[in-house]
Amino acid sequence: MKPKIILNRLTISIFALAAMTLPLVAQTDNPVADGGNSSGYDMAPETTLEVVEAAVAQIPTKLPPGPFQPTWDSLKENYKVPSWFVGAKFGLFMHWGLYSVPAHHNEWYEKHMYGADRQWHAEHFGPPDQFGYKDFIPLFTQSNFNADAWAELFKKSGVKFVVPTAQHHENFAMWDSAVTPFNAMQMGPHRDLIGELCQAVRKQGLKFGVSNHGIENFQFINPPAELVEKMKAEHADLYDPKWADFYNVADRSDAACEKFLVNWFARNVELIDKYQPDLLWFDNGVDQRYLDPLKLRVAAYYYNRAKAWGKEVSLSTKKAAYAPSNKNTETIGSIIDFEKIGARSPSGIRTGAWQVDEPIGSTWGYTEGERISGPAPIIAKLADTVSKNGTLLLNLSPKADGTFPPEISATLLEIGAWLGVNGEAIYDTHNWTKFGEGGGRGKSGLNIRFTVKGENLYAIILGNWPGAEAVITSLAAGEKLEGKIATVTMLGSEGRLKFTQDDTDLKVKLPATAPCKYAYVLKITGLKMNPPTWTKSGNPQLQVGLDGK
Repeated sequence: MKPKIILNRLTISIFALAAMTLPLVAQTDNPVADGGNSSGYDMAPETTLEVVEAAVAQIPTKLPPGPFQPTWDSLKENYKVPSWFVGAKFGLFMHWGLYSVPAHHNEWYEKHMYGADRQWHAEHFGPPDQFGYKDFIPLFTQSNFNADAWAELFKKSGVKFVVPTAQHHENFAMWDSAVTPFNAMQMGPHRDLIGELCQAVRKQGLKFGVSNHGIENFQFINPPAELVEKMKAEHADLYDPKWADFYNVADRSDAACEKFLVNWFARNVELIDKYQPDLLWFDNGVDQRYLDPLKLRVAAYYYNRAKAWGKEVSLSTKKAAYAPSNKNTETIGSIIDFEKIGARSPSGIRTGAWQVDEPIGSTWGYTEGERISGPAPIIAKLADTVSKNGTLLLNLSPKADGTFPPEISATLLEIGAWLGVNGEAIYDTHNWTKFGEGGGRGKSGLNIRFTVKGENLYAIILGNWPGAEAVITSLAAGEKLEGKIATVTMLGSEGRLKFTQDDTDLKVKLPATAPCKYAYVLKITGLKMNPPTWTKSGNPQLQVGLDGK
């Protein structure tokens, strides 16, 4: 089914219609990661604007009263990045779902078990026509899940918000749902997992969001022809009528797609109304322009409901999902999220508001033998992200019994201990005129990241303890800095530190012993600092004076 753009409806704004004629903008290698949607579908339903509009017309839910209408102009006029997000800087993400039962390959196990991993699946559980993905549901017990224990661990880790997966590509709802029978209250653990965690997290004073990857389910599974024929003939698994709406394989007609999209909207409304999430996060599947009428309606519903609650909330989406110009630097009504630190995320300073989701382990969902990062690399990634004005959303991978691997808990506690000493240089900060020095391939000297709060400059020294002295070339007198350095201290240590400054560098005599592990923060006063760089829209300012080095 090839997507086509049909411009014969009036239910979509003129602004959005105009945007649909624009070419897609490829991701480019530049400091702010100024990119757009890919030409592929990222597993979005491969459909048309006409089908999407037909689905929107079938939605029985009326928009709540409020200033937001389902148009780009309305979102642009009324949206504002939540103030709590601007200063949070560190949150937890979570891939939590049925894939943790087989714990093999990755969180796309459902896709693989009907394709490349059929043999492995057959050897461990039986042929997929006899033991299908649905048969993992009773094994997803969450028998040791303790929401309060999780929330206490999260609080100790130093995060400010938590975003568990409410639904992944697999189409299983992790909450008590009235709009889908395939949910954690009626099946599997027989508990409202999202509801329990929501209550526990908020009890700890943290913000709570949910992620919904569900729109990617409609065409997630693509079994080979011979397996299709066998299952069709036997009405087995993917072609069992009782499970047709779980798998969305047997019928991918336009009518089925419309039904799926209406239900996707209903699930989002249910999550919004039941849990009042502070953040509603969507994966790549909502990127395509032909889905704009549907996702605009979700946004208008969510933001009007939040107005009634008196809460600051936001969507968070990838690439150009909420950017009708197809440039992610012109996002409307959403905080841009980048997947993984690296080629697709900012390599330099990006002002405004943005976040990057990064796995703590070698896979997003729990797998046997998953390699878990220790605290040092995560703290380095946190400092690097914040120095570029971003927020780190660290992904965890819970097990099927509702526990975390001990390495994850240990890493989180160590990060929390570090933030207990150095959080002043992370929370409520913004970027300096350059994000750091050193650390690159072939570069000598210390690996340093800079952050700013008020008139204080923080220099975060990554890696091993430098020893007796820290040398910072970016703070040389020859750099023509505004003001004059008055004091240098180290967070976690008593007293002022001696320093000298010349045209080459700033040299600081360090304390005899390190105040913490993993990274060490110098607090520098006396210089004139640049003002906060967040924006109401979340989009970056013009990069005047920001060299990105």
